[in-house]
Amino acid sequence: MSWTITQVARLSRITPRTLRHYDAIGLLRPAGTAAGGVRLYEREQLLRLQRILLLRDLGLGLDAIASVIDDQDRRGTRDVLDRHRTWLQAESERLARLARTVQRTIDGMSGGEEMDVEELFEGFDASRYEAEAQERWPEGVAESRRRTANWSRDDFAGAAQRGVDLAQRFATFAAESVPVDDERTQEAVAEHYEWVCLFWTPNAAAYRGLGEMYVADERFRQYYDKHGEGTAQYLSDAMAAYAAANLA
Repeated sequence: MSWTITQVARLSRITPRTLRHYDAIGLLRPAGTAAGGVRLYEREQLLRLQRILLLRDLGLGLDAIASVIDDQDRRGTRDVLDRHRTWLQAESERLARLARTVQRTIDGMSGGEEMDVEELFEGFDASRYEAEAQERWPEGVAESRRRTANWSRDDFAGAAQRGVDLAQRFATFAAESVPVDDERTQEAVAEHYEWVCLFWTPNAAAYRGLGEMYVADERFRQYYDKHGEGTAQYLSDAMAAYAAANLA
């Protein structure tokens, strides 16, 4: 059984234009074409589209989605979908906790019982990305767990603030058009590399790949660019320069 591009667009609630773009970049090829060149999709392509949309909802850019799906194909669709289901169930439970937290906050502001300060942040859990990270970088996740196993809240907060401070420095350099190989920039990149090494120790290729991900992954790009437009690309280029000069 096959479906036309119009039927797939209606089923998936995305536009035919988006499906044509996915075809053009090789992310989702149709199974074939009908008379007149109409794209036709079979169940295999619909399952692939489902995975694409799941990853897109996680905030990944199209380059990152293509990389993840290629890796998934090597491991088998059933195993991948099982992982996605587990993540979605956990995320559903987290969102339900967030909804309860917000409702209790509203109740407290309306004269009801005031929440304890610890409860204000129930449901705000950074580990919601753990399943995705485990899927994409299993060795890095294992190493990060080992290194941070005995960290306190203050340790995590300090590392997070250090990351923010570095992002702001790179935004300033980018805004001032400081060359990425400038001594000031490279000194900041050296500090960034030390910061990354708190969690895992990348070689030249891995550190350069991390920088490329800062641009390719929508979430990372938005995070860095909120400090200043173009910061993600600037940092990525600076990391590539540092890796070429200092890492093996």
